[in-house]
Amino acid sequence: MSTSWLSVTPEPERLLPGAVATLRAGARPPVAAIERERERVERLVVRARLRDWLAYLSRTLELVERRLDASDPEVVCARETAAELIANHHNLLLGLPGPAAQRTAGERVRLQSRAFALISQSTNGAPR
Repeated sequence: MSTSWLSVTPEPERLLPGAVATLRAGARPPVAAIERERERVERLVVRARLRDWLAYLSRTLELVERRLDASDPEVVCARETAAELIANHHNLLLGLPGPAAQRTAGERVRLQSRAFALISQSTNGAPR
């Protein structure tokens, strides 16, 4: 089984814990929540199980979608950060061997429509 997908995890691994903890809390999370999320991501990457990693990203995308109406600036920033990271990650998978790109095709479509919605919100004066 290929582990080439691990080459596209450094940025999400570094930035998603804070964003996910913020999305879960619906506000600025306690430092301990960010650290727990960082440990969770580290375990996923170290175990190198593609299915588990993609499931984590799917759950994160669901958090993004649940927070679409958020107005708290930290939550909005976390939502946009997570969406951008996942979109970039999934697009990078297109250039790698293995089934990851096929498995994430539906999420790429959701993220493309989500990006359009976020851009529309920001140009209509909604908080970004």
